[in-house]
Amino acid sequence: MTTTDYATYIAGLPKVLAGAATLLRDPEGRVLLVEPNYREGWALPGGTIESDADETPRQAARRETLEEIGLDVPPGPLLAVDWVLGPDRPPIVGYVYDGGVLDAEAFGRIRLQETELLSWRLVPREEIGTYLLGPLASRVAAALDALEAGRGPVELENGRPAR
Repeated sequence: MTTTDYATYIAGLPKVLAGAATLLRDPEGRVLLVEPNYREGWALPGGTIESDADETPRQAARRETLEEIGLDVPPGPLLAVDWVLGPDRPPIVGYVYDGGVLDAEAFGRIRLQETELLSWRLVPREEIGTYLLGPLASRVAAALDALEAGRGPVELENGRPAR
């Protein structure tokens, strides 16, 4: 295969979007959620992986968490990977990393990225579905389950365990 043929082949491959997020908790087990100003629903701190910068999902989770809430949290273990189909966009692969348990001092240092976020809050597990829309609620629940069970990452499709 020539260089031109290879470039044409690569250009014709399906496109996939990718994002990474950090699951942060307080000592009571509540999950830190952020409220974006550009769409409905809440989210975990995180965002798009910058492929043009050769960024890995782990690097993106750390960078996005720092940008969005001002905390530099090295991601712990990968908890979940979710393949999410969409009707009007390419599929998204969502990575969720363990950000650990933060103390009151760390929460006091949160500084929101005002260009993208309206607020943040700590949400008990049983209320996650009230704030997170669609597969994201199931993804976070599955990540919490993996964390509590002490097992490796869970593979999801549209927020549900892959079969």
